[in-house]
Amino acid sequence: MIEEALLEIKRGTAEIIDNERIEKLLKAYFEDGKTYTVKAGFDPTAPDLHLGHTVLLQKLATFQKYGARIQFLIGSFTATIGDPTGKNATRKVLTQEDIVKNIESYTTQAFKILDKEKTDIVYNHEWLDALGSAGMLQLASNLTVARMLERDDFSKRYTSQTPIAVSEFMYPLLQGYDSVHLKSDIEIGGTDQKFNLLMGRQLQKSYEVKKQQAVLMMPILEGLDGIQKMSKSLGNYIGVSDEPNDMFGKVLSISDALMWRYFELLSTKSLDEISDIKNGVQNGSLHPKKVKEELALEITARFHSLEEAQNAKAEFDKVHAKSQIPTDIEEFSCDGEIWIAKALVDCNIEPSTSQARRDIKQGGVKINQEKVSDEKLELTTGEYLLQVGKRKFAKLKVN
Repeated sequence: MIEEALLEIKRGTAEIIDNERIEKLLKAYFEDGKTYTVKAGFDPTAPDLHLGHTVLLQKLATFQKYGARIQFLIGSFTATIGDPTGKNATRKVLTQEDIVKNIESYTTQAFKILDKEKTDIVYNHEWLDALGSAGMLQLASNLTVARMLERDDFSKRYTSQTPIAVSEFMYPLLQGYDSVHLKSDIEIGGTDQKFNLLMGRQLQKSYEVKKQQAVLMMPILEGLDGIQKMSKSLGNYIGVSDEPNDMFGKVLSISDALMWRYFELLSTKSLDEISDIKNGVQNGSLHPKKVKEELALEITARFHSLEEAQNAKAEFDKVHAKSQIPTDIEEFSCDGEIWIAKALVDCNIEPSTSQARRDIKQGGVKINQEKVSDEKLELTTGEYLLQVGKRKFAKLKVN
């Protein structure tokens, strides 16, 4: 059982520091029923999670399966600073109102994956507020400026003379102190968090916690383009709160090569099951599209329901396989002539007029099922069926 647990825990990981400690924790669980703690921090900087965030949640769920209690840490204090990892500018400071709103959204979405009974939601303002000025100074004394500037993102900003707030230097220390207070056995995070994750080990030693947490790092999930990391700002994401039809369609849009990455990091199927599926595709007994449909069904059902996932598949087949128009299309109206690019934005099927113009140039926009080539087109009085790509539709009435 320990070997099986280790295989599932190591599945898809980028790096593990102190693998021996993880093995000891698992041994104590299987032999004596002793639980252990796994910490993961989430700064509620936005109200919605995407599938990239759920890579960590999936790993936490695996640990729960093998005896862990999860310390689901909400960065209610650190979110007011903003994690500088990978940023080329100081992050905008969130208001308490934003943080409270985002926390509620995060936890609702997280418990679609995690077992609530084996999860402790903790808020780091509860102990970081209490540190006080003396405690903060003591904490800051554990790290030199030279060591901090070893971080790639800080080094680049310093070299380019881009401002770095002193508060940003505190972020890794505060994240590390969370592990001191919680006495975490393991902490998990993305590969971009390595500096911060190791800080927890260092501070547990400095504060004589009598343990040093193991660190498990997960890779950053690629977005729909298969190249850049999944990100809302890049528009290549699948949101946890996406509608079933959108979620199903987006998963089906990924490449066959990327599909296996998603299986490894997002599916609950065992490694043996995935291996059998992969062999089936390679020997021709399984079609890649059918396999991808199963993945899309699994992911959509996880965040909605099996019935909604099956309905999404039926709708996708109707629209795409049979080239029919969806049955449920949102309707909009406007007064007076409207520029086609603005109409697409106002109908919520394009994020910006510049993107709309690009899609028109590339032949990705249709009106009444006919391609549009004129990016300056003005829509006059009448009713129009607007379409972007294969999945986005809207009805517009121009009065």
